[in-house]
Amino acid sequence: MFDKLSRSWGLVKASASVLRSDKELMLFPLISGLATLVVLASFALPTFAFGIFDNGLTAISAFWGFLFYFCQYTVIIFFNCALVGAAMIRMDGGDPTLSDGFRAASSRMGAILGYAAIAATVGMLLGALKNRENNLLVRLLGSGLGAIWTLATFLVVPILVSTDVGPIDALKSSVNLLKRTWGESIIGQAGIGLAFGLLTAVVVVAGFASAFFATQVSTAMAIGIGVFTVAIVLVMGIYQAALSGVYSAALYQYVTRGEAPAAFQDLHLEQAFAAK
Repeated sequence: MFDKLSRSWGLVKASASVLRSDKELMLFPLISGLATLVVLASFALPTFAFGIFDNGLTAISAFWGFLFYFCQYTVIIFFNCALVGAAMIRMDGGDPTLSDGFRAASSRMGAILGYAAIAATVGMLLGALKNRENNLLVRLLGSGLGAIWTLATFLVVPILVSTDVGPIDALKSSVNLLKRTWGESIIGQAGIGLAFGLLTAVVVVAGFASAFFATQVSTAMAIGIGVFTVAIVLVMGIYQAALSGVYSAALYQYVTRGEAPAAFQDLHLEQAFAAK
């Protein structure tokens, strides 16, 4: 466990070194988050206004649900592609701008839409399994399949950005690259999540404990501390998303070129994917 935590921290530091070179990369997940909120609001209003789900699952509600998933995934995948495209330019020694990232994503818009349709379909099916009432086994199956899907699609975005292939071929390539090179367990990806999960937990506990004690002095102070804590958690989420994008770009370059980018060369990335 100590080795895993140590390697996770090393991955965070190496990814952060790339972000320090281009802090603009953090703008991609920030804009993505704002865009997904816009999509959510644009679907939530007509959903409640017209009671689309009042009669349970119907052909109309199923189509509406798929359309929501499709739009959300399109936004998320587009900005992920923009982030990875810009990160690859930086790791190749360039100095990317926001427009460079958006240009990279826009040039692959057809493939992004195709992959978003696939992801939306899978997302709806997994959601139906994980939300199945009174059937724990089915919910566990849905969670397990979701983890497998996340693993299988880990390198799809770098593949879409750097190659001229369709979404299905990108999925196949992602699975093949993982099978051939690192096996089944992504310690690196989980490590970044674990590191930020622990940091987030510390911030939340410290922040709301401080807010609780601050209520003895001033309600306004307690509210201010609470708002500040939430803001820190949001910033950390944006930073984690950027780190994950940089990490996936670095891993893809490593497996396709046989060597890690400069910021990652001391981490032995082949150990980040340990076969069982």
